[in-house]
This record gives sequence, structure tokens and C-alpha cells, in this order.
Amino acid sequence: MLWPSTVRAQAPPASGPPAPVLPQTLSRDDEGRATIRAVRVTAAMHVDGKLDEAVYASVQPASNFIQMEPNGGETATEKTEVWIFYDKDNVYVSVKAWESAPERTIANEMRRDSGNIRQGDSVGFGFDTYRDRRSSFQFEANSLGARTDGQSTNERQYSADWNPVWNLVAGTFDGGWTIEAAIPFKSIRYAPGTVQDWGFQARRTNKWKNEIAYLTKVPPAFGMGRADFSASLYASVVGLEAPPLTRNIELKPYAIGSLTTDNVAAPARSNVLDGDVGVDAKYGITQNITADLTYNTDFAQVEADEQQVNLTRFSLFFPEKRDFFLENQGIFTFGNNSGGTGNSATSDVPLLFYSRRIGLSGGREVPIWGGGRVTGRVGRYQLGVVNMQTKEDEALAAPSTNFSVVRVKRDLLRRSSVGLLATSRSRSQTGTGSNQTYGVDGTFAFFTNLTVATYVAQTRTEGVSDQTSSYRAQMEYAGDRYGLQLERLAVDPNFNPEVGFLRRTDMRKNYGQVRFSPRPTSIAAVRKFSTIGQFTSIEDAAGRLTTRLTDAEFGVEFQNSDRFQVGLLADYELITRAFSVVPGARIPVGGYDFTVGRIGYNLGQQRRFSGNVLLERGQFYNGTRTGLTFNRSRIFFSPRLSMEPTVTLNWIDLPAGSFSSRLIGSRVTFTATPLLFASALVQYNSSTHIVSTNARLRWEYRPGSEIFVVYNDERNSDGPTGAPGLQNRAFIVKVNRFFRF
Repeated sequence: MLWPSTVRAQAPPASGPPAPVLPQTLSRDDEGRATIRAVRVTAAMHVDGKLDEAVYASVQPASNFIQMEPNGGETATEKTEVWIFYDKDNVYVSVKAWESAPERTIANEMRRDSGNIRQGDSVGFGFDTYRDRRSSFQFEANSLGARTDGQSTNERQYSADWNPVWNLVAGTFDGGWTIEAAIPFKSIRYAPGTVQDWGFQARRTNKWKNEIAYLTKVPPAFGMGRADFSASLYASVVGLEAPPLTRNIELKPYAIGSLTTDNVAAPARSNVLDGDVGVDAKYGITQNITADLTYNTDFAQVEADEQQVNLTRFSLFFPEKRDFFLENQGIFTFGNNSGGTGNSATSDVPLLFYSRRIGLSGGREVPIWGGGRVTGRVGRYQLGVVNMQTKEDEALAAPSTNFSVVRVKRDLLRRSSVGLLATSRSRSQTGTGSNQTYGVDGTFAFFTNLTVATYVAQTRTEGVSDQTSSYRAQMEYAGDRYGLQLERLAVDPNFNPEVGFLRRTDMRKNYGQVRFSPRPTSIAAVRKFSTIGQFTSIEDAAGRLTTRLTDAEFGVEFQNSDRFQVGLLADYELITRAFSVVPGARIPVGGYDFTVGRIGYNLGQQRRFSGNVLLERGQFYNGTRTGLTFNRSRIFFSPRLSMEPTVTLNWIDLPAGSFSSRLIGSRVTFTATPLLFASALVQYNSSTHIVSTNARLRWEYRPGSEIFVVYNDERNSDGPTGAPGLQNRAFIVKVNRFFRF
């Protein structure tokens, strides 16, 4: 049943075509923009995936999705229908995905929050609840009921670790599959007022055709990730009324018990039984500002880091995995650098706020007393404040330290912004005094594909008074056929953001990249060719050339989502301090020219056996190197069982001798239901002789409440007996309970 007021209401949207008149729920204009009507219901909605309520017969769905790939701008070849309903408690999104060949539907993941969900047939949708055309809440699901959720910021940064309370059920029918989702208004934030102005986007991925289609027209240059986040292209939502947001309180107390052995500690510990309690809380200060508080913070349930091989003289980057720091992470992005993403692993751009500095030291956990975070929006301003206090840890020589971060950002024009960020650490890493970082930045978007980003930052460490600045100016044009990037980056020798991450210091970097990516019309099997040329020149503060890279790559993206690539790299490196790439293989001081060739093939992840294979061969400083990497791989046994092996092999010949390194690992996952799964990550690194195991069971036994069972084991395979000797081991059980008031 529909509310009569909903039938009569025809409020015009803020932008886009006129509001549709019921029973129609979608209108379009010639530019591909759309307006979709949300319909209020009074009868109970049963979230069961069947789509059998009477309202589905009386209200026509939004349909006729528009391809982004492979034929951008054309109508999708498979029909997709979507409805938006709401009542006093929830907003409902229902999708009916028609299939001309249902037996070819690819669904290879059942686990919640898995990145593999979008590697098969899937549907996704997002809400721009503030209608700022920059940020949105993202949801995604497949025909098995697997689901994931996240937040996008500035149409670029994405955090998949926002985990709201919501419900989703998938179903099937003779011609395809369905999903029904119920999202409580209390699980999201939106602007004040009953009548809401939201944006909405929906996506359908048909993997066996490798077709991607959206409710509104999206340029093919965006790709699926950028297209999902492009809130400026979302359809306008009319007819939606939301309840006033109260200052709701959410509490999640936990209890934990552990049995621990640590043979490398001083003194050693064997089978020590321990337990603790703590609590996380969330409080709505205002309609748009939320406070997150934590006491006796514990992250025992977090998956272990994936080990890496480092053949350079620079620091390794490991992504943040702790939920408390990941939620709303995009607010703290500075200088258009996507902090926390895989790009940070090789980026020279400093991260001014790197949350792993809090509660971790040398890869080992430092206990946290607690702290808080305030995030939200006031008009065109975004605000983020973090304050955390760690405990003293004598074993790690880590004193009790306070960490503070303040971020303020002001939206400009359609998709531009300026802001400032400041961090403070009460005890520096050297233990002498404090450390502060502060900077201003701007990101300016022009037209559809042109972006300019810049920042200026400075650090202050007690006892250091000069050469403490950094700046960046970057321009990027990211068209479908052509691409261009130009960058100037400077980092002074004493620039020291101790609540951040700095891969390398003392540099003046000039970088340029050009790309040509035509789409051939005469080769049916090929979607796109890609030719990329890159040049990097880095000097130190004294004007000496320290790095010069010239890189050329040719790639072919096939219609079946496979990709082939071949490349050639010419490198010059000035080594001013000798270092070891693997134990015993030391690179002496000097200047080195070397050339490396590479060839790789990426098997699309919709296959039963997928992954990236890369072979590299060439000069390596004063010797040669052959490298073989197999990563991002997956062996699909069933929707419940999968394996993700990783292999990195390097054979190095130097004047001092021949050396090798091996990093071998695999993650095995068994999923009983979308909310109950077990996984194990086993890794071996020949450089450290460490064999590590991290096994986890996660069960969301009720919405927002979880049970974790974790087993960690680390052994040294270089012992005198030849058998891996135990270094440390822990068995942990953690239970939390979610309360909302």
C-alpha cells in the first residue's frame, strides 16, 4: 500500500529531468541523466529475496540501464530492474537481474566484505545522502547473498571497512536472480529535514559477457571503480522522506580471552592465560557529526599482514586493517594521495596521517588505553579529529604516547576542495620531545577528466630546525583514449611526519606519463590496447641525480577480462649507503645503470583459476636478476571454498655470489553462510626464515554482533634441527555485542 501523499507529491529534483509520475519511477533526459522516485510503503516489507509483495506489481521499476562497457552509451543487453521503497525505519532497494542464459551466471563468493564479489555477476548501488555530489555510501551483492559495503569520498577515495547494520537476501526466479536490501535510516547519515534530496546510482555487472551497465550514463574512461564513486553522475531521488535523526547511541562492548606463548620475549612466556574487556561507542553529536569512542582498544581479530619482498633501499608500506581507523578514512586523505590503498606501496608522495603509527611498533602491537574520533560535515565543510593514547610497553621500549590529528576540508565548486591537516605525536620515535606536522592542500577538478592537486606541508621535531618542508603539484588528464600525468614533488632531508608514512626522503622529483588507449572496432576479442610511457627524474637537495627511470609498456585488455602486458624499464640508481637486498647480497656504494624486461598475463578473476603472472629478467645493480611473481590469484573450488596462493621468486647473481629469495603463501577460505566464514593465511619468507599462520573464524551471530576465534603461529625454519622452531603462538576468542539506543 502507498501513502496518498506520496502519490500526489511531485517535487522537482535539484538537477536532472522532471520527476516521474507514479506508477512510473524513472525519467531520463537526452544527456543520460535520470530522476528516480522513492515510494513510501505502509504494508510490511519481507526481506526474503522473493519480490512478491503487492507493491512490486503496482509500481513500475527503473530499468533500461546504460552500458559503460563494452559499448559505452548503448542500452544494456540484459535487463535490470530496480525499486527504491521506504518506511519510517528503513530505505529498501530491490533489484531484479534478468538473465538470457541463467546457467552462465558467475557467482564465486559467498563471504561478506570480500573483494571477489564484484569479480562475478553482481549488482551495486550507492546513496549520496548529502547530495554534495562527492561522497556516498556504497553497497554490493551477488546472487549467493554475499555482500559488501563501504564509503567513497571526493569521488576517488574508498574505504571498504565501513560496516553498518543492514539486511540483504538474494533469491532466484526462472529468468534470473534478485536481491532485497533493507538499510536502517539509523545506519547512515543525511542532511537535516524530513524531505530529502539524495543521489542514487545502481550498477549491473554481467561477467560472462563482461558487460557493465549503470542507471545513468557514465563515460567508459571512468572504469568500474571510479564510476561507482562518481556521485556527480548519480540520479536524483525524489519522494523520499526520512525520520529526524536522533542523537542515537551505539555501544559494542567486548570480552576477550587468550592463551599465549612467546619464546622470543624477555622473559619468555609459555601458555599464559589472559583476558580483558573493553568497549567501543558511537554517538551522534548532531545530525551530521558523529563521535566514535574506544576504551581498552583491542584488534585481536584483525587479519595478519601479507608479507612482502623488499629489493629496494626504501621502506615497505603495509595497509591499515583495523576497523576503528578505517571508517571515514577518506576524510583524512591529504594532497589527493589515496592513503591506505595499494597505490601507497610504491608512491613517493608522503602520507601525513598513517594510522598504523598508532598502536603498532616494529610490526608488534602496542596496547592502547583508548581515545576518540569525531567526523562529519557542517555545510560545505568536512571535519575529522582523532585523539588516541597508547600505554607504555617496556618490552618494545615504547613509552606512553598521545597521537592527535585534525583535518578540515572545504568543498569548492562542483568537485574541488581545499583543506588543512595537522598531526601531533607527544613522544617522537627517537624518544626526544614531540613531533608535529601541518599542511594545506587543494584538489581542483575541471571538466570530466582533468584534475589538479597540490599541497604544502612542514614538520617540526624538537632539535631539528631546517629542511623540514614538502610540496607537490600534480596534473592528471584521465580520458578513455588519452591520458597524461605531470608531477613535481619535493621532500626535504629533515621532513619527518611521525604520524605519517614516508617511503623516501631528500628528493626533488619530476614525473611524466603519457597513455594512448584505443578501442579497436575490427578485433572482436580485444576491448582496448594500451601504450604507456613514463619518465622519472629524482635529485637530492645537493642537486645530485639519484634516480632516473624510463618505462614503456604495451598492454592488451581482452573482452573476456584477461590482460596481456609487456614492458621495458631503463633505470639509474645512485647508492650513497650500502644496503642488503637479501641476506648476504649487499649492494655497494656507487652509480648503477640497468635495464629490465618484463612480460605478464592476467587471468580474469571470474575464472575457476585466476591470477597475475609476471616474469622479469635483466640487470640488477652490478649483477642480474630473474623474478617470477604469481599474485592476486584464486582457485575456485565452490562458492564456499577457495584458495588464494601467492608466489614471489627472485634469483640474483652478483659479483659476491648467487642468491635467491622465496615468498610463498596462501589464503584458504571456507564460507558456511554469508555471515559465517573461516580463513587461514599461511606464509613462508626465505629472507627471514619465518613460517607464519593466521587462522580466523568470524561469525556475525546477530546484526552488528560478532564472535571471533583466532589462532596465530610464527616459527623460525632456520633452526639447528631443521624443523621450524616455535617463536610465538596465540589462541584468542573474542565476543562483542552490538546495542543501539
